[in-house]
Amino acid sequence: MIEQRFNFLNLLAISVKIYMNYQEDWDYMSMIETTRDVQNKLLSRREITCTFNGLGGKLKKLEAVDMIAKQFKLEGKVIVPITLKNETGRPMISGTFYVYDDEKLAREHVKPAIFKRLDKAKGGEKKEGEATEAAPAETKEASVEKKEDKQEEKEAKQEKKEDKQEKEEKKEKSK
Repeated sequence: MIEQRFNFLNLLAISVKIYMNYQEDWDYMSMIETTRDVQNKLLSRREITCTFNGLGGKLKKLEAVDMIAKQFKLEGKVIVPITLKNETGRPMISGTFYVYDDEKLAREHVKPAIFKRLDKAKGGEKKEGEATEAAPAETKEASVEKKEDKQEEKEAKQEKKEDKQEKEEKKEKSK
């Protein structure tokens, strides 16, 4: 009798965990509402425009790309976030994404500045640990450079003073 209750409770706990995992996986889909989904054959890309409800001010471009990839099952394709706009007074974000099959084609069609920002964002997340380790070495080099700059400034000031003194002496002699 006790074993049956224990088995029932275990089964109930497992089913609740499965339901919660399922719910977590599908929660983001209720937040994404597709406004426009067009296949642009001329440029060989898919253009997706959608709104993200309840994420105003919280959504980053890379997170939006991941959400779009999961919702539309675009694993292995290049997704480029073109715009993410917040709506005033509402927690909604409107976004436009281009989906390419090939990264080379995407880099040809999209402005290089967009890819620089994406690469910077991706690199910033991966290299946070490296940046903290490299920072002390950079500060030492920077302090040495600052000292050298200060010395050069002092020398330049002294030269200016000497030039002024020479000019004053020449004026006095010419009088």
